[in-house]
Amino acid sequence: MTKVVEHSHPRLRNLHYQGDIIGDLNEGVRTRNQIANQISYACYTSQIEPKNINEAIVDEYWVGAMQDELNQFERNEVWSLVPRPKDINVIGTKWVFRNKTDESGKIVRNKARLVAQGYTQVEGVDFDETFAPVARLESIRLLLSIACIKKFKLFQMDVKSAFLNGYLQEEVYVEQPKGFVDPHSPNHVFKLKKALYGLKQAPRAWYDRLTQYLIDNQYRRGGIDRTLFIKHHDHDIFVAQIYVDDIVFGSTNKTKVDEFVSVMSSEFEMSMVGELNYFLGMQVKQTSMGIMLNQSKYAKNLVKRFGLENGKDFETPMSTTLKLDKDEKGKSVDQSLYRSMIGSLLYLTASRPDICFSVGLCARFQANPKESHLKAVKRIIRYIKGTHSLGLFYSFDTNDILVGYCDADWAGNIDDRKSTSGGCFYVGNNLVSWSSKKQNSVSFPLPKPNTLRPEVLAHNYFG
Repeated sequence: MTKVVEHSHPRLRNLHYQGDIIGDLNEGVRTRNQIANQISYACYTSQIEPKNINEAIVDEYWVGAMQDELNQFERNEVWSLVPRPKDINVIGTKWVFRNKTDESGKIVRNKARLVAQGYTQVEGVDFDETFAPVARLESIRLLLSIACIKKFKLFQMDVKSAFLNGYLQEEVYVEQPKGFVDPHSPNHVFKLKKALYGLKQAPRAWYDRLTQYLIDNQYRRGGIDRTLFIKHHDHDIFVAQIYVDDIVFGSTNKTKVDEFVSVMSSEFEMSMVGELNYFLGMQVKQTSMGIMLNQSKYAKNLVKRFGLENGKDFETPMSTTLKLDKDEKGKSVDQSLYRSMIGSLLYLTASRPDICFSVGLCARFQANPKESHLKAVKRIIRYIKGTHSLGLFYSFDTNDILVGYCDADWAGNIDDRKSTSGGCFYVGNNLVSWSSKKQNSVSFPLPKPNTLRPEVLAHNYFG
């Protein structure tokens, strides 16, 4: 009788050594398309971000990115090569290199940008007016709320080299880009016909060109928010919000969306046209129930940046019993580090009203931060570590009623006894705006008549 023995394949194991596994175990199972995209990005993009032209010029992917930028200049007829004029200010140029990532943090594109060194411009000579409006984050959140009320999807597009589309009203000359100097005319310079990134008037020139083009195509500009464009047709509405070269738009009629994309693509070279999912560092997820807005990727990078990823989590951003003051006897800490932490946290408040008061309170001590203040800021970051996925949910179950709430503490600041005001505004059930700010003056009740002499009253009120 032959005994049957079951042999396991020597190359297969149920358990694998952790060191043999490629990638992050916490990311979960990835689909074949996701793996194929990652391989594609890794094979056709550089994973290193060069610091200067000398590092970039030896990398074929960055050379290709720089060549794409210059080809864009030629297509847009941005400049023309001319002999160097005498007694004319010639502005220098510089290459800026950035790796573009998606919402998961993967590098998807190498972007080389040629910028003008605008700090050498002379007012009244090669620039005049520089102002250009920029959409506020409150406007973006309000647009999300309107999309929920009207129940339509939002889309986004990016204008390739947007500033290259703005016409210049001044005579401006720039140096030839490093690494791409014409060998036959090395002393020549470029005379600009259109704006270049880095020029002081570039944002204004681009905004003027875009605004005029949309108005010529029957889009109406907002009266209060000048970066908002609206178009009505019967009972349908189209809304577009401009943030420099990023455009968020949507409509109750899909035909109007296609029309807008066609209009913009016919005049400008566009990229990244699709559903809104990642905008200004904020992740947007549109579902059948509503829109989720958060900054989980930014929050995780913030925690990692300041080396607190292994720290203890906190359930609240600040203790209810903590009373921060100037702490003049405390030990001073690095101002640059403290201000960097505060600046990073302030941007996170774009989708996290739960840390607005705590961050605002700590921001008051940036002039001379102490150890007690730094400890409070680190607690906020540790709170974020455990709550990085929190954000705002804009529900379709809402209405168009605007409701505001406000309150203030009573002389909450220990140093000057000023109160802190807090407020928030809802459109229906969706939060669109909030603030926490220390009041400009001290508030206290008036004394009863005849209890103090006039000179004492004057001293109390006017010092």
